[in-house]
Amino acid sequence: MEPSWQLWVDETARPGWSNMSIDMALLDRAEQQAESWLRLYRWEPGCLSFGRHEPASRRYDAERIRRLGLDAVRRPTGGRAVWHESELTYAVACPYSRFPSLRDAYLEIHRLLAEALRSVGIEAVLAPRIRTAALDSGACFSQPAGGEVLVDGRKVIGSAQLRRGSALLQHGSILLRDDQHRVGDLVQGGSGSPSSALDTASPLARLQPQELAKAVTASASIRWAPVRACPGEPGGVLDRAALHSPQFRSSAWTWAR
Repeated sequence: MEPSWQLWVDETARPGWSNMSIDMALLDRAEQQAESWLRLYRWEPGCLSFGRHEPASRRYDAERIRRLGLDAVRRPTGGRAVWHESELTYAVACPYSRFPSLRDAYLEIHRLLAEALRSVGIEAVLAPRIRTAALDSGACFSQPAGGEVLVDGRKVIGSAQLRRGSALLQHGSILLRDDQHRVGDLVQGGSGSPSSALDTASPLARLQPQELAKAVTASASIRWAPVRACPGEPGGVLDRAALHSPQFRSSAWTWAR
């Protein structure tokens, strides 16, 4: 029998480098101790993240990003650029054996999230399988991939994966406000300042992060029982995350490609 899932609703909004370091610490524990984790968290300040293999240095204007005082980080997972601010982010780290394949993990996690949205009256469905967009084709939320979560035909959750040894990490953004135009503001050859485009209403705009976290928790408790909630910060996780922090704070890592 598989051990219980451990649920951590992280009440502390953290900078991008810290969030990525913590997710890697959970992956370490999944690989080394066969633990299974679901973490729900937020970002402060807002941050632009790039996929592990995304050609960010060719597409985005690093100097303008620094001049505007914006945070940027490269994720350990794949995928394309995301602006993280008005969202609830999830991370799943667990032994690979929890799921038959990476594709099955991707779909099951999205089914859980779609079920959580439906439980609060939002009709969420999974996108049909289509050709995956190229890494240099722009922002993650510019078009859905097969199996991603849609509401009224709009992509509301963007996810990325990493498999390492016997464990996998999948994390993703659940948009509460659609501010992804900010990604396009930062491409090379842009205007040099943030655009005047207004953030548009997400289909999830009526939800508060705490309400959404509660719905995801309830869905996980049904689909992945037994689930054990952590009463606070899990012991040892932040210490382990500190080992990963230099990488995710490094400009050389962020702009490596």
